[in-house]
Amino acid sequence: MKRFAFALLLCVTAASAAVFRNALPMGRQPDAAGKVPVVVELFTSEGCSSCPAADAALRELETTQTIAGVEVIVLGQHVDYWNNLGWKDPFSSAVFTRRQRDYAALFGTGSYTPQAIVNGQYEFVGSQQKLVAQSIAKAAKAPRATVTLARSNNMLVVTVANLPAGTGPAEVLLALNESGLSSQVGRGENSGRLLRHASVVRSLRPLGTTLDNGTFSATAPLNLNAQWKAQNLRAVVLVQEKSSRHILGSASLPLHEAALTSRN
Repeated sequence: MKRFAFALLLCVTAASAAVFRNALPMGRQPDAAGKVPVVVELFTSEGCSSCPAADAALRELETTQTIAGVEVIVLGQHVDYWNNLGWKDPFSSAVFTRRQRDYAALFGTGSYTPQAIVNGQYEFVGSQQKLVAQSIAKAAKAPRATVTLARSNNMLVVTVANLPAGTGPAEVLLALNESGLSSQVGRGENSGRLLRHASVVRSLRPLGTTLDNGTFSATAPLNLNAQWKAQNLRAVVLVQEKSSRHILGSASLPLHEAALTSRN
């Protein structure tokens, strides 16, 4: 059966997810301090039989945090172009499909699942664990902006400074991430399977653009949905260069406490 999304929809056979050991508790905030944040975007779907292995590998990676000196931030983005092939993914959104399409235009690839993109610079099949780890380590060495987050009640205060020299205007994005999500799939290629996901992006929206001096500041409402589990939520801010789509800086903040601060 041929599957196409836009120019191409490729579902790649995945490998086992048994990697990244020596687990630490998820969300250990003291260990995140001083680490370099690196964003791994996973474009996935519950309708794709090759996606669960990539989801499992990245879920374990974000839980164990075993890459030295790095805070791995996984953004699971469920695309919607699988929804007419037997199973409608409850976490899917056209927003993520458009974001993947924009990446595809730059990388010269079709839109496929499971696709992993590290800091907007490196793309590959999401279940390629060795390549994921290598790309994260490489991305962590690049110059990065300073991103500071603070929460007060239902507002998030975002400050960006020190963009790397020579970079152009950058868009500042806010993602709300929820961990611990799963689905019992009733139809399609994964029919009968219980799928446990890496952190799922519940919401993704732009906050604005950096100024000519490379700074940005904003106070934004979190707009939390009452159906989301507060103890599993995390705010993630991305600073993404508009021309190259490289992620120049990022920071994450757990939302299970009333007031917290994060600086990366």
